[in-house]
Amino acid sequence: MRIIQIIDSLEVGGAEKMAINYANALSKKIEFSGLIATRKQGLLLEQINNNVDYLFLNKKKQIDFKSIFQLRNYVKNNKVDFIHAHSSSFFIAVLVKLTFFKVKIIWHDHYGISQDLKSRKNLSLKFGSLFFTGIISVNSALKNWAQDYLWCKKVIYLPNFIESNVNLNAEISLKGLDGKRIVCVANLRPQKNHELLINTASIIRNKFPDWTFHLIGKDFEDIHSYELKRKVEDLKLTENVFFYGTINNIPSVLKQSEIAVLPSLSEGLPLALLEYGLYEMPVVAANVGEISKIITSEKTGLIVPSNDLEQFTKAIQKLIEDRIYRKAIGLELNKVIKLNYSEESVIEKYISWFNSLINFTI
Repeated sequence: MRIIQIIDSLEVGGAEKMAINYANALSKKIEFSGLIATRKQGLLLEQINNNVDYLFLNKKKQIDFKSIFQLRNYVKNNKVDFIHAHSSSFFIAVLVKLTFFKVKIIWHDHYGISQDLKSRKNLSLKFGSLFFTGIISVNSALKNWAQDYLWCKKVIYLPNFIESNVNLNAEISLKGLDGKRIVCVANLRPQKNHELLINTASIIRNKFPDWTFHLIGKDFEDIHSYELKRKVEDLKLTENVFFYGTINNIPSVLKQSEIAVLPSLSEGLPLALLEYGLYEMPVVAANVGEISKIITSEKTGLIVPSNDLEQFTKAIQKLIEDRIYRKAIGLELNKVIKLNYSEESVIEKYISWFNSLINFTI
């Protein structure tokens, strides 16, 4: 089987990381595994395995004929069976299919606002779905949405998974005291609810002044980012809350931290939570998206109602005060991740499903 992954960029993000995870994992299982970045490269470029065939299109506009035919030639020359298009990269995949109908498209839906799917409308995606052989959804809500809204009915739910053997050289040095760090891995978007985290930090600082909060994720340098940093200054938290921007070596960050948090207002199946579990982190998370399917009891972590400052703060305080409990739930979450969200378990289901689609025509 010959499969390529297509993603718009290689900047640090959930969909981007999953495109690389699939390309790397498949390179050990199938005849040909490729990865194409259409618009922009980024820090994740160094995480692509040597045996993955990589192409950068440097696409300049929505309909870029040079990129379309470059991709078409790549697909044809490498005898690609499936284009696995992640998120908005479905568009160029459909344009290629219109000129080379033999290739099959699988679209991967990474949409992160699963609480508001009724208002999710995308006419170009709906039209494009006429040319999809199948759809992968990262949670059950997205699967139901795809079956109801799109015109491709071969839909499967496959959870995100973690690639555990990534070799990264750049070590990161976090501020604050060893053994007293709380980390949040999430880009600075409103839906990630860093505002709640900063308010929590203000309360925690009064009782546990040595504990610090470390915010890892892309800084878009927009109004939202400005307001978050202004809030940190207004609450006099500049020695308690630190922004790092995009960091490639998340394992290094987690190994220096004691507690991991996700205060999000909405999520799908957050890759950050899987990373937390892989590195045995005790977790406090908002009860959104698929999080409650991973943290099913207080034996594996603490989940609280979304945007509930009091409950979120109490949960963090509980972990600060009980080191033995922190260690125990981190180990239990690790078992859950390895059993259900490992590379091996997901890729086995993935390849089996693709084999069932080989002879399917739209």
